[in-house]
Amino acid sequence: MQNVGASNLRYLTPHVDPFLKKKMVFLGGPRQVGKTTLCLSFLDPPSELNSAYMNWDDIHVQKKIRTGELSNDPIIVFDEIHKFKNWRNLVKGFYDKKKSIQKYLVTGSARLDYYRRGGDSLLGRYYYLRLHPFTVAELQTHSKNDFAALLKFGGFPEPLFTQSEREWKIWCRQRLYRVVHDDIRDLENLHDLSKIEMLAENLPVRVGSQLSINNLANDLQVNFRTAENWVSILERIYFCYRVLPYGPPKISAVKKEKKLYLWDWSIIEGEGPKFENLVASHLLKWCHYIEDTEGDEMELRFLRDLEKRELDFVVIKNKKPIFAVECKTGEKGVSRHIHYFKDRVPVPMFYQVHLGTKDYTPEPRIRVLPFVKFSQEIGLV
Repeated sequence: MQNVGASNLRYLTPHVDPFLKKKMVFLGGPRQVGKTTLCLSFLDPPSELNSAYMNWDDIHVQKKIRTGELSNDPIIVFDEIHKFKNWRNLVKGFYDKKKSIQKYLVTGSARLDYYRRGGDSLLGRYYYLRLHPFTVAELQTHSKNDFAALLKFGGFPEPLFTQSEREWKIWCRQRLYRVVHDDIRDLENLHDLSKIEMLAENLPVRVGSQLSINNLANDLQVNFRTAENWVSILERIYFCYRVLPYGPPKISAVKKEKKLYLWDWSIIEGEGPKFENLVASHLLKWCHYIEDTEGDEMELRFLRDLEKRELDFVVIKNKKPIFAVECKTGEKGVSRHIHYFKDRVPVPMFYQVHLGTKDYTPEPRIRVLPFVKFSQEIGLV
C-alpha cells in the first residue's frame, strides 16, 4: 500500500485554505487521526518547531497564548487549546483583533464540536471540519490485499502504514490509555476513570447491535444516567458513535435504541462486525464531508422493525432517504429483508455490499456488488 500518510494531502486539505480566507477553521477528529500533521502542512516550515504552531500541552506555549504573545506569521495553529477552560473567548479576542492580517487554524478533540452548540461565543466566526481515518476512496484502494490491510489494521495512519501486528497491538493499548487518562481526564470532571476504561474495553463486542444502556449500567454496576453519560463522553472524544433508527410511517419501526460503532474498527473481533463497522465509518465520513463542505444535512440511520427485520444503514440527505446498505461478508443471495423493505419504505436504491467479486442487479432498485466498487460508484471520500 502506498504510504499516503507520508504526504500531508488529506481529503480535507483542499477545503482548508478557501475556508481560512473567510473565517477560522476548527479541525476535529479522533486522537492520532492526523489532525496536527494536516494543520502543520499550512505552515512554512511545516514543523512543530515553527513558532506559529502553538500546542497548549507545552507549558511555555501556554504562557504565550494567555498573554497574547503570538508570532506575526500569516497562519497560527492552536493545538489542544480546548483544554483551557476559557479558550473560546481567548481565541475570539485574537480573531476579532487580527482577522484582516492573520488566520487561525484550531485543532483538538471533540470538545471543539461539543461546544459549538448553544451559547457559542464563536458562532459565525469559524468553519468546523471533521477529519476521519483513511478509507477506500482516500487511499484509492483497488487490490484485495490493500483492502484486507485496511480492514485488519483500521484507517488510522500509524498502524495502517506500518502494518505490523506487534506495533498495532502496542498502538491500540497506548491509544486507549491516552484517550481515557489524558483526554477524558483533561476534558471531563470525572474520578472513576478505571470504569470508563472498562467500558471502552467492552464496547467492541457490542458493535453492530442495538446498545442497551440498562445492560451496560448493570455490567458496570452504575445507574442508567451514569452509563449514558459515560457513553456520551466517549462519543464526544471520537472513540465511538451511535446510529439512530430510521422510522418511516408505513412500518412499525424500532424508535429508541441506537446501534454502536467505533472510530477504530481494527479492535473489533469477528469479520462480520468488523466489516459492518468499516462500512458504517465510510458512510459516516461521507455524510460529515458533505455536511462540512457543502452544507447539506446528512444522517446515517439503520432500519429495524418490531419483527426484527433489519437493514444495516439508510443514508438520508436533507431529510430524504437516498439509499440503503446491507452488509454481507460472503457472496450470498439478496437479503430477504431488502425485498421486504423495498415495498414499504421510500428508499430509491438498495445496495448489498460484500467482500467478494460478484456484481449484479437482481431486480430494479436492488444491486449486489463488492464494497470497494460501491465506494467508487457512490463517490465516497
